[in-house]
Amino acid sequence: MELEIISPAGILFKGETDYVSFPGIAGSFDVLPHHAPMIAALEEGVIRYQTKEKETQQEIKIQSGFVEIKDDTLSVCIEEKIRS
Repeated sequence: MELEIISPAGILFKGETDYVSFPGIAGSFDVLPHHAPMIAALEEGVIRYQTKEKETQQEIKIQSGFVEIKDDTLSVCIEEKIRS
């Protein structure tokens, strides 16, 4: 799946992933390849994903945003990244 995470500061991540976990406003949810199309609002929390190159899980803490899932492409627009 192609994941792109964008913030007002620019592109935070763009690449192939095996899975992604999102902090949805109705609860956390995971996305695997061939997920049904959807648009979801995100709340403060952590986006977790695993890339094909790295076996370790990556994460980005966010305040809010939304994600569009369509044809194995995940487009994420976040308000602001929370610094660790």
